[in-house]
Amino acid sequence: MARSPRPRRPRRRVPRALIVAGAIVAVVALIVGIGVVGSLVTNLFQTLWAKPPAVGTRIVAPDESKAAQAARSGEGDTDQVAAAQWLSTQPTTYWLTPELDPIDEVWDRIAHLAAEARDQKASISVAVYGLPDRDCGNHSAGGLDPTSYAQWTKRIGDALRNASDIQKIVVLEPDSIALSSSCGSVSDRAGYLQQAVQNIRGTNTWIYVDGGHSAWHPAAEMASLIQAMGVLPDVRGVALNVSNYQDTAAEFAYAHELSDLLGGTHAVVDTSRNGAGPAGSEWCNPSGRLVGSPGGSYGDGVVDTNLWIKPAGESDGECNGGPVAGAWWPAAAAELTREQR
Repeated sequence: MARSPRPRRPRRRVPRALIVAGAIVAVVALIVGIGVVGSLVTNLFQTLWAKPPAVGTRIVAPDESKAAQAARSGEGDTDQVAAAQWLSTQPTTYWLTPELDPIDEVWDRIAHLAAEARDQKASISVAVYGLPDRDCGNHSAGGLDPTSYAQWTKRIGDALRNASDIQKIVVLEPDSIALSSSCGSVSDRAGYLQQAVQNIRGTNTWIYVDGGHSAWHPAAEMASLIQAMGVLPDVRGVALNVSNYQDTAAEFAYAHELSDLLGGTHAVVDTSRNGAGPAGSEWCNPSGRLVGSPGGSYGDGVVDTNLWIKPAGESDGECNGGPVAGAWWPAAAAELTREQR
């Protein structure tokens, strides 16, 4: 028996308004999706192409340096003015301190350094120097309270991340780890440094924590102090010889010792004032010193590069005739550069 055809179900008509609304939602979703994917691709591209510092890396010669300020003022005798002018052109790490670059101003400072880096086709190198109980009450005493320090380093990190197109080298709190045992503040400093690393880290940002120098702590002792900070492997490595005068070869050997003990960590070495080598046990404004090899001159599989970290011509403190720590000292600048002029 033949079946009668099944009656057709009436087609529901979709209101035109719903069709238009659906199309709008789809377009918006596509645009948002493209934006998200684009952001992910951009971040991935930046991460893949971010390269650590190496031989040949040029950092900014900052026009806000004290050498540049002295050069513009023209004060001093002929040798002192010539020294300031020469030093003002040398790529040198800029020191961020809460005294000169407080929480509400540090963003602008970094933004200006980033603009200079773009103009000079260079990288930024900054030393972050505002740790609570900084320098344990010695020549560079000061620093922020713990709450303000967290806010300050977060602001620094935000500003550095905003300059995502620029390579950033961060020397985090020189002397902080090497001094920690004598200051009796290992656990406190570990907490401050861990928080600072998390606040500052970002794409194309290479953080080096304090590694002292070859004539301070034996490598095994220094490695233990670094491990106690709990910042590895969230940093690139250690900064050696900052504000000191040790021979470059000795610092390279020390960097390799630390790397072996710390599982392959890297290093940068300060050569700003080691051209005449150390002056025995004297570290505070010793006489007869010279500027060292320009940054970007040396490196190997462990030492990424040498840098000028301590600005030549700035005092170590009120010792051997010097002014307060960090102040421009024309006589010292002239002495350090006597073979460059």
